[in-house]
Amino acid sequence: MKALQDALQSRIIGQHELIRSMILCLLCDGHMLIEGMPGLAKTTAAKTLAQALEGEFQRIQFTPDLLPSDLIGTDVYLHETSTFEFRRGPLFHNVILADEVNRAPAKVQSALLEAMEERQVSVGLHTYKLPPLYMVLATQNPIEQEGTYTLPEAQLDRFLMHAVAEYPNHEEEMQILDLDDALAEKKTLKSPSVGPAITQDEIFKAREQIRKVYTDRKIKHYAVSLVSATRKPGAYSQKLYDWILHGASPRATLGLVSAARALAWVEGDSYVTPHHIQKVAPNILRHRIIPTFEAEADGVSRQKIVEHLLEVVAVP
Repeated sequence: MKALQDALQSRIIGQHELIRSMILCLLCDGHMLIEGMPGLAKTTAAKTLAQALEGEFQRIQFTPDLLPSDLIGTDVYLHETSTFEFRRGPLFHNVILADEVNRAPAKVQSALLEAMEERQVSVGLHTYKLPPLYMVLATQNPIEQEGTYTLPEAQLDRFLMHAVAEYPNHEEEMQILDLDDALAEKKTLKSPSVGPAITQDEIFKAREQIRKVYTDRKIKHYAVSLVSATRKPGAYSQKLYDWILHGASPRATLGLVSAARALAWVEGDSYVTPHHIQKVAPNILRHRIIPTFEAEADGVSRQKIVEHLLEVVAVP
């Protein structure tokens, strides 16, 4: 995985947490929701990932007038043969960037939901399988609310991780300026594409190895306890009771253990520890917790809720 990480870091300055989360999400065969301000290399990260995997990349700009057929494709009538032929839409690629995913209406979200969960799309009476290596990276802007639709909880739950793209620090932004000057000297506005860093077969083999990473039963109990605490917060802390309206589903438990195994494998550990669970917990739980009105009114972020959750649940 180091070759893949190096390939991503060669084109993306900073965003170390985002890069790590993307790799873990890929190894877990999951999808990712990326939240961040415009201009923080979200599109570049997704495109670079596809190039490094020898995969096909497709960016889809989500808008209020988007139709399901714009994603999945449609049947086209052929006059020569008097038959219909299915023309595949942009969802039939390995890495999909759903840009500003919360700007599309419910019908489009439903089409994307089937692709994410079932790895297939349905058109009329026919069902079409998506590629074996398939990953959706969806972005949303945290400040623009006009013209957006709230993502349904069922769809949020399908995202394995919710990552946050942060602003670069001073040194990283200086590097961005230097890169821009270097590109200007070469009379190009685009960075050179990244060569393949890892094959898709290697990804599939890595996933098999990750499934075999030893996870003690106590670690599994810890993961279950963390998720259970979001459903019965009053049993753990008065603050949690005041902050959490609805908790996470069993998908969160599966995601916690799966991502912790992937992190252990990437770090070269042969077994999962509480440290691995705690490190991936924010990205796994953040989007699955529904805060109370009081929490939102008091400015309590979901990140803060997860941090407090890790403090009050006993570590094995």
